[in-house]
Amino acid sequence: MVSRAALAALALLLLVGCAKPMRDDLYALLPDQDGQTGVLSVESGGRQAVLDRPYAAARVTEPGRVAAGAITEQEARQAFGAALDAQPGRPTSFILYFLEARDELTPDSRQLLDRIVDEIARRPAPEIVVIGHTDRVGAVTYNDTLSLRRAERVRDELVKVGIAADRIRVAGRGEREPLVPTADEVAEARNRRVEINVR
Repeated sequence: MVSRAALAALALLLLVGCAKPMRDDLYALLPDQDGQTGVLSVESGGRQAVLDRPYAAARVTEPGRVAAGAITEQEARQAFGAALDAQPGRPTSFILYFLEARDELTPDSRQLLDRIVDEIARRPAPEIVVIGHTDRVGAVTYNDTLSLRRAERVRDELVKVGIAADRIRVAGRGEREPLVPTADEVAEARNRRVEINVR
C-alpha cells in the first residue's frame, strides 16, 4: 500500500516536471572600444524593446514579457565577461616606409618593427597580411615586382624574430593604390610603403 506522504511527493514531482522552465534572458547593448553602439531590437511573443544607447538592456523571463531598462558597466562585465574576454583583439594596421627604388626599410620604419612584433605576440592566433606598394616612378611591371619584394622582405624580418611564416600572407600592389595620388613618374616617399594588417 502506498502511503499518503509518498503520493504527495509523487504529485509534487509531477507538478514540477510539468511546470514551464523559468527563463531569464538578458540582452544588453554594449559600446565598442570607441564608445559607439548600433541598435538592437529584442522581441518575444509580440512584445518588443529597442535598445539604442550604451548599456541599454532588456530581460525576457517568459514569452511575451520584455522588460526594458539599463545595466551598469560593472553588471555588463559580470554578465558577459567570459564572452567579452574570448573575443579576438581588434585589427591593427601599421605602415613601414622604404628607401627609393629599393626593398630596404627607412631607419624610422626599422625601429617600428619591434612594436609590430609585440602586437603580433599578444595575439594567440594572429593573421598577418603584408601588402607592398611603390610610388609611380618606373615601369608598372618593375613596380609590381618591387612591391612584392618589399612585402616579402617584411615577411622575412617577421619570420626571423619567430613569427610563423604560415601566419603571414604577402601581396604586391605596385603603384596602383597610392597613399598620396601623384602624376606618373613623380617620386613620393609616402607611397613607397608596406601595409601590415594584424588581426
